[in-house]
Amino acid sequence: MRPLAIAVSALLLARGCAGNTASDPVEPPDDQTTAAAEHAMSDAMVESLHMRLTTLRPRAPGDLARADSVREVMRRELGRYGDVRVAEADGFRQFVAGAAAPVQHYTKLRWWIQARAGLDASRPSSLLYRRGADGKLELVGAMFTAPPGATEDELNARLPLSITRWHQHVNWCTPRIGPGMRERWRETRDGHPVFGPRSPIATREACDAVDGRFRPRLLGWMVHMMFAGEDPMEHHH
Repeated sequence: MRPLAIAVSALLLARGCAGNTASDPVEPPDDQTTAAAEHAMSDAMVESLHMRLTTLRPRAPGDLARADSVREVMRRELGRYGDVRVAEADGFRQFVAGAAAPVQHYTKLRWWIQARAGLDASRPSSLLYRRGADGKLELVGAMFTAPPGATEDELNARLPLSITRWHQHVNWCTPRIGPGMRERWRETRDGHPVFGPRSPIATREACDAVDGRFRPRLLGWMVHMMFAGEDPMEHHH
């Protein structure tokens, strides 16, 4: 089964992405790339060669109230998805089928598309699940999205940037699609992966030198909001 991420990015291409230029398109990722991105979002989210974060702003009047309002709507409206089977019955699908990332994304394509217009706390682009000690998936939060070309002011209007930081996956070098692609994901050089979010390669020229495929960014802006165990407006920052 083709991963849901391919359908999401294909729709972004078809509809056009605000702020994109011809030299910086959002290309449909392959399944290995989307799986690697999901694993990367389970790590500590810090600014890096392959992770862009919005600037943390000074606290402005009303920021905390806005954030708390979103949090309360999430808790009230999303609790029914504690059982992943209920989420699936309501149209959510695993972002990367069969993935074993620590945090798994279940995405509703229609809500992802609607998120281009603004943030609705009751309609996240994805639900976030972790596997509990009993082996069952437990709902731990939600992910909201915004168009790739959204400005920080536009993102701040959705969620205050003094409370949370949006992220984007950027400057990825991946193997070219074709025979041997899966094996190439395991290539290393000087003790570092050649491809993916832990590679030191972050430019088109360096990616071309290893016969890779350079991706200026994957999908669009995203933010994780957790229910418990950490600040619900942050994710591993």
